[in-house]
Amino acid sequence: MLPPEQPLSTTDQVQNLILESADFEDFLNELARFSAHQMAGGGDDALCGITLLRDRKAATIGWSSDSAREVDEIQYSLAQGPCLTAAKEEREVNVPDLFEENRWGPDYAAAVASHGLRSVLSLPFILHGEAKAALNLYSDAPHKFDERAVARAREFTREISQALRLAVRFSLHTDSAANLRATLESRTIIDLAIGIVMAQNRCSQEAAVAILTEASSNTNTKLRDIAKSLVDSVGGVGTRTHFQEPGKRQADQSA
Repeated sequence: MLPPEQPLSTTDQVQNLILESADFEDFLNELARFSAHQMAGGGDDALCGITLLRDRKAATIGWSSDSAREVDEIQYSLAQGPCLTAAKEEREVNVPDLFEENRWGPDYAAAVASHGLRSVLSLPFILHGEAKAALNLYSDAPHKFDERAVARAREFTREISQALRLAVRFSLHTDSAANLRATLESRTIIDLAIGIVMAQNRCSQEAAVAILTEASSNTNTKLRDIAKSLVDSVGGVGTRTHFQEPGKRQADQSA
């Protein structure tokens, strides 16, 4: 007789989410739904959002439902609220009853309560400097998150912090790679344009750069856009453009 299967630990379940998710965004949304279910305790699932603070900007990067994301965004619009406090200060924030809450002024509590919610619990993830993040839980019942629930949530965030840290690090590298690609593509377009101007005017690289820079300044157009217009025109896309050195242009006009 086979021994009964042992229930999967939280870490094992989160690892399965990573393996089964199609991409980073899918994983975060699944993680938020899983967190909401795990933290609800008895009764229906809580609402759950995962807030990420990076480069002084806050965003909900995972949510269990559209309602969870909308409630999180109330804090971002007001630039204050429990999830922002939890993420920035890396401490737990418990709101037992929104009807009696005034730490972030009357606007926050009233706006969240208007969604039919009464209590909020926000806990920081430990990401060790990658960024700052918090798990945000919402319930329609006042005093939903008692000491037992807070302890369970604290342990839960500790267990999944490493998985989230890896996901955030991957996202940071992905963003960096995307930014690098955009920079390289922009640089390639500009280098091509410089070469075209050098050929058109039989001038040096420095003179070609000066010609493109002057054109950018005179037309109040980004250098990359000027360069792309020139490259496209030479390639047969749009109107052919010919940039000349200022001295030559004036001589041609007076001839």
